Amino acid sequence: MPGMTHPLSPDDDADGPESVNADAWQAYAAHHLRRGTVLPEAERIDWGFPDAGPDESFLGELKGRRVLDLGCGTARHAARLVRAYDATVDAVDSAPGQIERARARYGSLPGLRLVHADAVAHLRAARPYDVVYSVGAVPFVDPRRLLPALATALTPGGTLCFSVLHTNSQGDGPTSDLVARPETLRFADGGETTVRMWVPAPEVWEELLTEHGLRVEDVVTVTSPDPANLAAYRVFRARRPARVSARPRTNFPPVAHAAIGVGAILHGPRGLLLGRHRRGTWELPGGTVEPGESLQETVVRELREETGVRADPSDVRLLGTLLDHVDGVVRLTVGAVVTDWEGEPADQPGESVGDWRWYSLDHLPPSLFVCSAQSLTAWRPDLPIDHAPAHFTPYDDRADGDAGRER
Repeated sequence: MPGMTHPLSPDDDADGPESVNADAWQAYAAHHLRRGTVLPEAERIDWGFPDAGPDESFLGELKGRRVLDLGCGTARHAARLVRAYDATVDAVDSAPGQIERARARYGSLPGLRLVHADAVAHLRAARPYDVVYSVGAVPFVDPRRLLPALATALTPGGTLCFSVLHTNSQGDGPTSDLVARPETLRFADGGETTVRMWVPAPEVWEELLTEHGLRVEDVVTVTSPDPANLAAYRVFRARRPARVSARPRTNFPPVAHAAIGVGAILHGPRGLLLGRHRRGTWELPGGTVEPGESLQETVVRELREETGVRADPSDVRLLGTLLDHVDGVVRLTVGAVVTDWEGEPADQPGESVGDWRWYSLDHLPPSLFVCSAQSLTAWRPDLPIDHAPAHFTPYDDRADGDAGRER
């Protein structure tokens, strides 16, 4: 990865940081296409400096695995993993010029697929990967947009490894916030452009990874072999747990009027519908019961208000009552299966849950909202979801035979 230095004065771009970065990396690629730059074959993964940092064993088992190289550049590392480990590798970059360079060299290599795409768009659309790695590219995408997509792009038990800038070549260190700062990207033989990078401190990265359900296993420091170069990187390894995690939205107990609610399960050929709450949990459509409503009517109303999807109360099957205690407050949740609906789920103005997506049951996202996790295991007890227990009383014999059991 080219060296980064902090410019003399930050300039506030009219475009967003990610748009600025996309233009900068395309300019970088165009420079090297004109120059005809040919890099040597990779003999290992370089996490910031040649022959520095952990070797490929840091990624875990690679042989025959499905692997993603995110921000692949010329795809040198991806090509090595295909050849050395018989891995199937998708190499993705947002700069068309970088993919053009990669295709000119590795376009015919079996097992390597070169993809020009936005990182988050690709992660959301692709089948989950056993291993995802990124050499220096993660800091160019807003972590609040990237990490939720990364967490759900891993298979249960899958590994994520990536390097991030820690200190640039002028000695400017990380920050405690999540604001993209300007850095200078220098070209070979002269020329430069400005990029925007998210450079939070390692503990902030760890908090973000943990928040999105990933377990941090190791953080390795990588420094320059040249004492005059103050640049340093951190290489993270995190793993998606084999079981799906659940957590509350906040550390506070529910308020009294929110202590009874419904969770709507929509499951069809495309999977299970889940949205992301602004506090970071993944949730079923649902909410609290309003005065005068039946539970079925609450399901239909909340579904429409949160997703725009329409259903009829007659197509709502109530599973049963989930009862738990949260800091002394008794919480009642009724899980419900919606058997028929119309419309395509979409974000709705003013709602706290959005980013609606369909998930296969064997690749559910981590950090499910506790109430949603409880409803899902009442519906399908075999789902590998960990959550706080709740006492479940089914409403009919289709939800399971024994009345009154723990979920």
